[in-house]
Amino acid sequence: MRTSNHLIGLLNFLTFLASIPILGGGIWLSSRANNTDCLKFLQWPLIIIGVAIMVVSLAGIAGACYRNTFLMYLYLWAMFVIIAVLIGFVIFAYAVTDRGTGRPVSNRVYQEYHLQDYSGWLEERVTSHSYWSKISSCVRDSHVCGKMRRTINGVPETAEMFYKRNLSPIESGCCKPPTECGYVYQNETTWTTGGGLVGSDLDCSRWNNDPEQLCYNCDSCKAGVLGSLKKSWRKVSVINIVILIILVIVYVVACAAFRHNKRIDNDEPYGETRMEKAQPSRIHF
Repeated sequence: MRTSNHLIGLLNFLTFLASIPILGGGIWLSSRANNTDCLKFLQWPLIIIGVAIMVVSLAGIAGACYRNTFLMYLYLWAMFVIIAVLIGFVIFAYAVTDRGTGRPVSNRVYQEYHLQDYSGWLEERVTSHSYWSKISSCVRDSHVCGKMRRTINGVPETAEMFYKRNLSPIESGCCKPPTECGYVYQNETTWTTGGGLVGSDLDCSRWNNDPEQLCYNCDSCKAGVLGSLKKSWRKVSVINIVILIILVIVYVVACAAFRHNKRIDNDEPYGETRMEKAQPSRIHF
């Protein structure tokens, strides 16, 4: 009996430790949101799940230490709900970030992003006028485009150097015009027509060298936000899948240990040992 309680306590301690990467993933997405995608509603499910696992694990540890049946029942049911929710969240995260990726550009290392490559619930939410105004303002306030400036020995980088950079989706979509527009590079966030014709893409007319405008209203910027979000969520989803596997294993073992405890409690009355039950009663004449 004591061994089973120790096992349940150890397993709950492991689940408590497992909640830390989930909570950390949510906090990481939150920090990323302030600097890149600005989609602050997406990290809260992870944070809530991580905190819930912590609380439930503490309940399981208390139930194992004090042999509290109610806490153990609460722990098992709560952990079952958390596992189900985590499974749903992983499936949802992959479903909403399933489509869309960067397109290679000739003679460029960086990729470019197109809104038509994305679809579904996430694309509709990001591109809605009311929501995009908040996202674009957040991206602008993060100064991600201003941070693109580079100098080599005090000299600004050339166009050839810029073309060899591996830009993030936000930098590629929001901080420069699409390559097909035919703009001529002056610096990282300043491009001119060079006296030539501008492409027919609507983003070509939306580009503005004003640091407060750039391509923040372009479809390429919206696609860049979705591309950045997809990369972030896929990294966190890998952690979630590993933690989910650990939680399932811990839950199965905890259920088996709890059933073992119940069977011993039912077969062995409190205060009576097996040796006492095995001893035959003496017959007095």
